[in-house]
Amino acid sequence: MVPPGSQLGPLSEAERKAALVGSPVAGHYEKQVDRESAYEKLKARTEELAREQAQAQPKQGSVASDILFGRTGPRGGRQSQGLLEAMAKSAARTVGSQVGREFIRGVLGSLLGKRR
Repeated sequence: MVPPGSQLGPLSEAERKAALVGSPVAGHYEKQVDRESAYEKLKARTEELAREQAQAQPKQGSVASDILFGRTGPRGGRQSQGLLEAMAKSAARTVGSQVGREFIRGVLGSLLGKRR
């Protein structure tokens, strides 16, 4: 029989110090490091972007530019679609559907067309 390799009771102060000094990571985890958290980094980035936007753009947009180009929210997101963007989307959709319709007619007409 082999006696147990562990101790059942608490360590004495001298044994505790000897275990700490003999540890391979002794001295490494005793240093306190206060790193910048992700929250702090994101908060600083949003504050910097807000300052840049405040300097680059005037506070109030004109009504005409809001109607033509749309509005942007306080966080930079789009709130509404402008008149020019709506017209461009509509024109692109119309052209795309017309081209698609003509293509399908051509393909189906050549496959299923009448023989002369």
